[in-house]
Amino acid sequence: MERTRTIILAGGKGTRLRPLTTVFPKPLVPLGNKPVLEILLRRLAASGLVDVTICTGYLGELIQAVCGDGHKFGLKIEYVTEEEPLGTAGPLGLIRQLTDPLLVLNGDLLTTLDFRRIIQFHRETSANFTLAVFPREVKIDFGVIRLDPEGEFQGYLEKPSYHYEVSMGVNVISRKAVEHVRVGERLDMPDLVLRVNQCGGRVKCYRETCQWLDIGRMDDYARAQDEFCRNDTVYLEPPSAPSPLSFPLDEPGEDPDERVARPLPLLPLPAGCAT
Repeated sequence: MERTRTIILAGGKGTRLRPLTTVFPKPLVPLGNKPVLEILLRRLAASGLVDVTICTGYLGELIQAVCGDGHKFGLKIEYVTEEEPLGTAGPLGLIRQLTDPLLVLNGDLLTTLDFRRIIQFHRETSANFTLAVFPREVKIDFGVIRLDPEGEFQGYLEKPSYHYEVSMGVNVISRKAVEHVRVGERLDMPDLVLRVNQCGGRVKCYRETCQWLDIGRMDDYARAQDEFCRNDTVYLEPPSAPSPLSFPLDEPGEDPDERVARPLPLLPLPAGCAT
């Protein structure tokens, strides 16, 4: 079986983390004494995923200077550079060395998810596209009023909380799904997922008991900084044995009390899809 290549998306400008990202790209923001990208690379090496392509754009020369050819991490790193922003899925159209499947990661990812397990799940379920998802609570700091179109009061919820399954920025994508990305096309990952789904591809969602932190905003970054400084070995050590609580979202016999991801919305078929 061929080795799985990992694609790391590291071309964004990270505007929500300014002023930090005026100096260096978001994947190089430090957690403790290490850039977040280095933490991710070390975890890939510990997982035996040694073939890596980093897609760069904004301040990409700094990423290449820090990561080099990957030798110091035990990896083989290649680079693809966007001449202009292509979104979060568009860079896949530039990659020539495609394996089947690809592991595609956001470059600012901080997680203990076992990458080998999600790749195994993708293969076992014959998926075209697998998304890792994570339960996230969204708290509303206001009283929420429910009313009808005529303005009649229907109800009052004081500071409610809502629960969703959110994308972790970890995807396993088959070569067939990558064919939906045209060379030079600007395309974001949600649009690629919908394109694959609407063209009849099999899209699966995967969740396991793990830790995951988003580093998209300054308050998220501060939380990640604190978490990493308290538990740095958790993110740097090789993945442990899978938790018995690990399970995909749509397995038969799933506990009905567990939250499940909502189905992707049905949209009109994109041009070029067979009906």
